[in-house]
Amino acid sequence: MKKTIISTILLIAIAGLSYLLVQQFTVPMEFDEEREIRETEVIAKLKDIRTAQRLFKTQNDHFAGSFAELINFVKNDSITLEIAIGSEDDSTAQAQGKVQRVKYKLAVKDTLQFTKRYAPEELEIIPFSITASGKNLAFRMDTASFITESEVKVPVFVAYAPFTSFLIDLDQQELANYLDYKTKTLGKEAGLQVGNLNQANNEAGNWE
Repeated sequence: MKKTIISTILLIAIAGLSYLLVQQFTVPMEFDEEREIRETEVIAKLKDIRTAQRLFKTQNDHFAGSFAELINFVKNDSITLEIAIGSEDDSTAQAQGKVQRVKYKLAVKDTLQFTKRYAPEELEIIPFSITASGKNLAFRMDTASFITESEVKVPVFVAYAPFTSFLIDLDQQELANYLDYKTKTLGKEAGLQVGNLNQANNEAGNWE
């Protein structure tokens, strides 16, 4: 009877240890798999914001200062394009005035691919934020003018999504480890962002 009880306790202990060992491998793997899926979507949205901002800047010489302004531009504005009729490489045609440049307008929403995937109003929403926190959260966006060493004023903007805004519902210890790795080991931001207010970096993403 005593041996049976000891054997049962040992089996329970072994089962418990086996479970803990499995968890040590499966939890980090599951966290990384889901994190990568979500980060891919957030990065895609940040690239869409960058594309829309660059187009806004070509028309206005500065970046949109808010999502309301940027979304209104995407929904309701148009851009002017110019095409050449005739070959501009043909000097004879050029001299004879047979080459003409024609301007025409095109709706901004027809030039941006993301408007086929989601409505312009959703441009500011962080993917998976409703899954993570129970509500749609918006990217943080700001603009400024950066002064270069040659004293040239360059428009800059930043759009940012904290990791917690779309990962907070995942394993807390794995998330804490990931944030520690990003901020302390790599010295990077605790989130994904495109652009920078402190340097003219051609609107690069911090994942690039």
